[in-house]
Amino acid sequence: MKLSLTVTPESALRGIALCLLISFFGAATPATAQELGEPWEEAARNIEPKVIAWRRDFHAHPELSNREVRTAGIVAKHLKSLGLEVRTGIAHTGVVALLRGAKPGRTVALRADMDALPVNEQTDLPFKSKVTTQFRGETVGVMHACGHDAHTAMLLGVAEILARKRDTLVGQVLFVFQPAEEGAPEGERGGAALMLEEGAFNLAKPEAVFGLHVIASLPTGVIGYRAGPMMAGSDSFKLEVRGRQTHGSRPWAGVDPIIASAQILMGLQNIVSRQVDITKIPVVLSVGAIKGGIRFNIIPESVEMIGTLRTFDSQVRSDVIERMQQTANHMAAASGASATLTFRQEVSIPPVVNDPDLTARALKSLERVVGNKALQEINLQTTAEDFSFYGQAAPAFFFWMGITPADKNPETVAFNHSPDFYVDESGLGTGVRALLALALDTLSGTYSGD
Repeated sequence: MKLSLTVTPESALRGIALCLLISFFGAATPATAQELGEPWEEAARNIEPKVIAWRRDFHAHPELSNREVRTAGIVAKHLKSLGLEVRTGIAHTGVVALLRGAKPGRTVALRADMDALPVNEQTDLPFKSKVTTQFRGETVGVMHACGHDAHTAMLLGVAEILARKRDTLVGQVLFVFQPAEEGAPEGERGGAALMLEEGAFNLAKPEAVFGLHVIASLPTGVIGYRAGPMMAGSDSFKLEVRGRQTHGSRPWAGVDPIIASAQILMGLQNIVSRQVDITKIPVVLSVGAIKGGIRFNIIPESVEMIGTLRTFDSQVRSDVIERMQQTANHMAAASGASATLTFRQEVSIPPVVNDPDLTARALKSLERVVGNKALQEINLQTTAEDFSFYGQAAPAFFFWMGITPADKNPETVAFNHSPDFYVDESGLGTGVRALLALALDTLSGTYSGD
């Protein structure tokens, strides 16, 4: 049989256009961030106003750890509207959603945290938080003083972009919106560890997990990274010193736990300054609150101290905890008092460790987003992040994203957790593009050697 085919200029143009569309958006081969640079860049630019609007809404309505009901509701509703497979109620208020690409392939997870802090906001932003709540028996302000509002908003933007372009994806993306990164309230569990226990990775086990954190100590547009150990492990402790109550005019008739507590407090600092080789690896031991007594002329029965221990090595951690116990016991006994040291195991966090191979590949993706000069290797950080638990379940890479504007000095501005903490919203687009590049390059196998 003989077929005849007539090609007109119009049909030829249509064929060329179809080929271009297939090469750009077809699902026959994995779409990489580099190959689809222009469309993905445009999508990231277009989503920025929406990301900023989300961030401002979350900022004006902050919620403490394990109480992120409104935030989680907004997140889940939007992810469902994008056609993702969504699960809610994980670790109390956590939300996990799976985006399946056009064809099977790798799985990459992207994580954002949602909780705020018991901080009374002092900024002059028009959308500043005016929320108050009860925390440890006191009325406190609530503020997104660590930037989790920005993290949640950026990841929502990434989810929307990828969902709109799912026909170009080979593989799947797991979106993890986590509560209680700042630590669950006393008597409760929460955060990344509980997310994993309750099936955060049950929808799909990722080959790689990525997360970011906005940080005031870097200029807007700069990304900070470190291979291997990056952020410290964190332990929360309570030290109760018990004496014997007496009249303030007759201290010899009782045992003063305030004096004993003061001596113990100084002794704890001697552990770090005199008993640990901090030239090898840093250790930080801080008491954040002391509470004892109610009246000027009554020596109280007991004093309570709460604080944090930051370490980068499990053996060093164990050694310091043992020394803390000995110091507290012996110094209390010298005053006739007793000391009880307890650690909240449910909020103990291991160090954040970035997988070296994944870090090397991630840096190539991030370099295309911000350029080599805006990639900055950072020192060991004594701040902590429970993203570390995801790194125990899969290869992980966590990075910092600067949000201090060019007219401010990152070394002198209010740091995270401050009532004056400020996020330069012009940097949110950088976070969206960075997460997009990491996800797309991981799915496509870019830089992985296969």
